[in-house]
Amino acid sequence: MSVLNTSDIMKLIPNRYPILYIDKVDSIEPGKEIKATKNVTINENYFQGHFPGNPVMPGVLIIESMAQVASILILKTPAFEGKTAYMGSIDNAKFRKVVRPGDVLKFDVEITKQRKNIGIVHCTANVGDKKACEADLMFIVPKHPKEV
Repeated sequence: MSVLNTSDIMKLIPNRYPILYIDKVDSIEPGKEIKATKNVTINENYFQGHFPGNPVMPGVLIIESMAQVASILILKTPAFEGKTAYMGSIDNAKFRKVVRPGDVLKFDVEITKQRKNIGIVHCTANVGDKKACEADLMFIVPKHPKEV
C-alpha cells in the first residue's frame, strides 16, 4: 500500500503529465528519507524517439525522477511545507544499469544535509536488486517565489 498516490503527489509538487515521473510514494519519514516507485512502460512518450527499436529510459529522466522524489521529501519537512523546491545542483551522478520498458524503478532518497533553505540529498534508483543510477542533489527552497 502506498503512502502517497499520484493525486497526493500532484498536491505537493507542480509536475504534471507528461513530466510527472513518480507513480507512488511507498514510505516517507519527513526530514529523513523517502522511498518511491515508478513503473516504466512502453507507452511513455519519450520512447517514441529515444533509441527506437531499442527503447532505453533517458538518464536525464531518471535524474528528474529522483529529483521529484527528493522534492517531495524536502517539501514534507515541516519548515518547507507549502513551498516550492528548486534543484540547485547535481553531483556524483553515476549511471550503472540501462532502464527499459517493463522495469520498475525503486527510489531511495535520504537527506544528508539541511540548513536554512537548502537541502542536500543522496538518491539511488534501483531495478530489482541492481543499482541503475545514483546522485547527490541540492535543493533550494526560497522564502519567496520571486527569489529564484
